[in-house]
Amino acid sequence: MLSFFRRKTSEDLSVSPSSSSAVAPSPKKEVTPSPTLSQLGYRSADDLRETIYDFLRTIRDPEKPNTLEDLKVVYEEGIFVQEPTEGNVYVVRIEFNPTVPHCSLATLIGLCIRIKVQRNINHNLKLDIYIKKGAHSTEEEINKQINDKERIAAAMENPNLRQLVESCIKEED
Repeated sequence: MLSFFRRKTSEDLSVSPSSSSAVAPSPKKEVTPSPTLSQLGYRSADDLRETIYDFLRTIRDPEKPNTLEDLKVVYEEGIFVQEPTEGNVYVVRIEFNPTVPHCSLATLIGLCIRIKVQRNINHNLKLDIYIKKGAHSTEEEINKQINDKERIAAAMENPNLRQLVESCIKEED
């Protein structure tokens, strides 16, 4: 299942040399601060954490008829709202725990978590998603994949994978 993310090739990463010899420094951009948590309707960082957990708890496991909450893959203590960046963008780290150390669908679960949060939190947020330390045999590789914008975009362009993600994150009636 790890192979569904497009691997970056050396050609993707290569940069062609510029033909101009001198480049003028760009003017400093002013950072426009994002709204504060209270301006976004949250009472505190804990309120944002609880809101995110409420979205995650309903994601269905790709193999089983249970939710990620039922299987204890996601848990409220695994969501960390960190101090905002200079532009007042909140950094949210979500940790999840696959059911087995060799779970072949851990990458898909991470993708479902990312898409569910991105679709439901309608303000600027830096989202970092990680497998709980020591919980998976290939956690470093999976962590890279689920936090790489290009790989996420490529994965969601795949119609079969997109349909699988949609079925896992859809709200039950």
